Amino acid sequence: MIDTLFEGLAVQCVGRCDPAKTGLAWSVFLAPSELLAAARRLYEALYFIEDLTAIDAREGYLLVYHFDHMDKPGRVALRVLIPHDAAALPSIAPVFQGAEWHERETTDFYGIRFDGNPNPVPLLLPPEMTDHPLQKDPEKRAPLATLVAVGDIVRSTADFFLLPPEAPKPEASGA
Repeated sequence: MIDTLFEGLAVQCVGRCDPAKTGLAWSVFLAPSELLAAARRLYEALYFIEDLTAIDAREGYLLVYHFDHMDKPGRVALRVLIPHDAAALPSIAPVFQGAEWHERETTDFYGIRFDGNPNPVPLLLPPEMTDHPLQKDPEKRAPLATLVAVGDIVRSTADFFLLPPEAPKPEASGA
């Protein structure tokens, strides 16, 4: 199911997760350019957005979008890594209207911009506040490999950024 859902998109890694341990069925890592297309596919498959958050790590911000379905069990996490110095992604609010306030909250706390958000004003913090309370000092950022479990890798590209150096590299995949 997950393979056909994202067929043709630049998926960096698909991991099958243990729902009892993670609450997820799938963890899908995407290039930032694929986020909007992946969101559209989830919407067309009748998924809904639960939440959005970010992880401020050494490699950049990892945006984590959680989706679920009313009839098909299996929560999906879309994960997108963006650099600290270019902290912007396209808004998925045009696809999932409920994402608008999740994006605004993420902007408040991390300073990440969501291009195309229909109402980009602060949600929880005062408009005059310029600090982003969940941004970490660079020297306190942990590596993503210590923070995020990929799950059992179903497929990944050879350059997927979270494979441990000692792990055998899977063959490159176009999907």
